[in-house]
Formats: sequence, structure tokens, C-alpha cells
Amino acid sequence: MKAVGFYRYLPIEETESLLDLTLAVPTPRPHDLLIKVRAVSVNPVDTKQRSPQEKVETEPRILGYDAVGKVVQIGEQVTLFQLDEEVYFAGDVTRQGSNAAYTLVDERLAARKPEKLSDVEAAAMPLTTLTAWEALFDRLGITPEKDRGKSLLIINGAGGVGSIATQLANLTGLKVLATASRSETVEWTKKHGTTIVLDHHRSLPEQLRKQGLETVDYILCLHDTTRYFHIMQEMIAPEGKICSIVELSEPVSMSLLKDKSATFVYEFMFTRSKYQTDTMIRQHEILTEAARLFDTGVLVSTVNQVLAPFNATTMKEAHRILETGRSIGKLVVKGFDENE
Repeated sequence: MKAVGFYRYLPIEETESLLDLTLAVPTPRPHDLLIKVRAVSVNPVDTKQRSPQEKVETEPRILGYDAVGKVVQIGEQVTLFQLDEEVYFAGDVTRQGSNAAYTLVDERLAARKPEKLSDVEAAAMPLTTLTAWEALFDRLGITPEKDRGKSLLIINGAGGVGSIATQLANLTGLKVLATASRSETVEWTKKHGTTIVLDHHRSLPEQLRKQGLETVDYILCLHDTTRYFHIMQEMIAPEGKICSIVELSEPVSMSLLKDKSATFVYEFMFTRSKYQTDTMIRQHEILTEAARLFDTGVLVSTVNQVLAPFNATTMKEAHRILETGRSIGKLVVKGFDENE
């Protein structure tokens, strides 16, 4: 089968940073689905996994997590799916990824593709939807019953996770604030349901006060946790909660969180699959419910850029775009059939 991968961890400009490969079709394990891939989304995690290091792989490393495709073979213990069903999923960072004509995914991490979304629209959504859903509902514990009317600040509202997190937060009745600065990112965040946009190039606490707010009840940090940590401590309400998806790059003081009895928690979408937790099936459940919301029009896809065909040249361009840090929404690569 055709695939895009690498042996050496190199800057994207290097010739061997991503390569066109021909590999054997993988064999499903007991809970696996073998998927014939039709479209994939490229995420910041892909570029982080490929980032330069001295290590050299003896077998090619295949990235890619978001994907849409058709089930063509199932493991002997699979119970959730049948052959020929269309599915979408975000996969497992510890396994070979979806940047290939065929890929494997544990059935507990997949769900039936939203019927009313195209392959491109659906491929954009699994990883960011799971991340936002887990952050808001599993980590921060937000519910419509207790949180309607409360405030949520999303740092980096125009990114892939921010775009869907805004939509999900609106379903709970939260007042959503988000950071953005360029005219196109401000427009994008408002389009997806942000009530107030704050310019991250200016003082966020000062802008918040101008909106008549001293603090916010929840913060979802989707960019540079180290840079925003002190500011988030200042802006979070007493007994409020902060969730981040970005690792700290240096030690920080948490004294103000202690003074406010505030919570700081991380969200990593791959935790459940990486550690084979008892809650792995939760991702199947989340994506199933999300598919229903996409099909009823309650949620909309956040795809904003599409590249084709699927090959190393296209994937390099996708990585270059993401590494600028200026992409809006989601980037999808299609055109798999042209490579068979």
C-alpha cells in the first residue's frame, strides 16, 4: 500500500522529512478495524511527533490520526462495527497512523461517520472534537444544569480545537470569550459562536475588565501554557477551573491558584488509548454523539483548507502550513484513490 512516513526526525524543509513509501497492508488485532482511508486531517500533534531529534527509526514511522474511511476487515473480537461501514476516528499516538492507504484503529476509538458530512468535512473533526469534549466535560466538569450563564475564556479561539470547543460550550449555555487578533481570526471565532473576542497582543485582564468582568469561571488554554499561566491565574475566578492542552516549557508559580482554591488540569486526547484505560470506549461514545449533532446541524465542521492528492509533497506542505502557527480551523488532505 502507499503511505507517507519517515525514518529520520528532520525539519520539514529537508528532503527526507517525509517520504513516499510502499508498505504491506497491516493485519488487525482482535479489537481492530482495518480502514481503507479516504481523507485525513493534519494536526499540530503531527508536526510535534515529527520534530527534529537524533533518533533514527529502523522501520518507517507513519503519522496521522484524524481519518475517514471504510471498514474492510475486522478483528475477531470486534462487536461495534461491520464490514463496509463508514467510520471516523482520531486513533492512537502509540501506533502507526492514518497517513496510508490502509490503517488500523481500535474499535473503541472509532464511530460511524456523520452521514451528512462529506469525507473532507468529517475527517477534520475527530481529534479536535474529542479534545474539546474531554476538556470541557470530562476535565472541567461543565454541565448545562450548573453552568448555564457562566463564563469560559478560550485562549486561541480560531484554531481547530478552539473552533469546536466554542460550539460545544454554547450548547451548555456558557458565555464564550476567546482570544484572536487578525481580522480573519476574529471573524472565524465569532462565526463559531464567540460572544467576546479579546486581542492576545494586548492586556487580557484589562480587556476583560472593559467588558464588565473581573474574572471568568473557566479557562481553556490552547496555546503556550507557560506564556499565559500567570495571566490565567489572575483571570480565573475563585474556585474556578483551568484546563490546558499544551505542556509547560518551564517551571511556573501556582501560588495564586492556591489562594483562589482554583483547579488546573491537563487534557491529552491520547491518554485513554496510550494507557489502555478502562474508559477507552468513551471516545467511541463521544464521536457517536458528535456525529448525531453534526447530522442535525447543531455542530458544524471546521475544515478551512483542503490539499490534494495524498503524497509526501502534499503532506510536507500541510506540515509547513501548521508550523507557521497561523492556520485557521482545520486542514484536510484528500485524494487517496489517486495513489492506488
